[in-house]
Amino acid sequence: MQSHIQPVDLDRGGRLINHGPTVLVSARHDDVENVMSVAWCCGLDFDPPKLTVVLDKTAQTRTLVENSGRFVVQVPTIEQVGLTNKLGTMSLYDDRDKLVHSGASFFEMPGYEMPFLTGCSAWLACSLIPEPHMQEEYDLFVAEVTAAWADDRVFRNGRWHFETSDPKFRSIHHVAGGQFYAIGEARNAKDL
Repeated sequence: MQSHIQPVDLDRGGRLINHGPTVLVSARHDDVENVMSVAWCCGLDFDPPKLTVVLDKTAQTRTLVENSGRFVVQVPTIEQVGLTNKLGTMSLYDDRDKLVHSGASFFEMPGYEMPFLTGCSAWLACSLIPEPHMQEEYDLFVAEVTAAWADDRVFRNGRWHFETSDPKFRSIHHVAGGQFYAIGEARNAKDL
């Protein structure tokens, strides 16, 4: 594990996605691994921490999540906007070399046999809470966050520091048709 990747207390883990970034969801099952872009990921609960994520029936990552019961939610940076777009428009069903062609690379966190995408600013290891009706009817998956990490160059002391960190660490937010925005300026309500 790289020295700038630090564990995040689970009671602060929800903050990694609370600002609504586009995320990358990765999973592995039977030596097949994949990662996909997801615009709809949301915190659900604090204790234990839970989140929801929408995974379309056409995505192979969904099949990997359903079969393994585990996945990783990652927060990509503005430097990964091209990769994020590729991972959201390429399918492993259509291109067996999707990961090579997209440029995606993984690493593993000690004690977790799941694919963690290199270069992101945060990672949440998740365990699926099976909700067959919601998964089938709404493509909505519920998971417990079992561990979390963040790049301490942009997330430390339980908070994001986009305003004082290198802009290359800003999270991205997909709006439509390959158009993304990087997170903007910080404003504290007490100062207004």
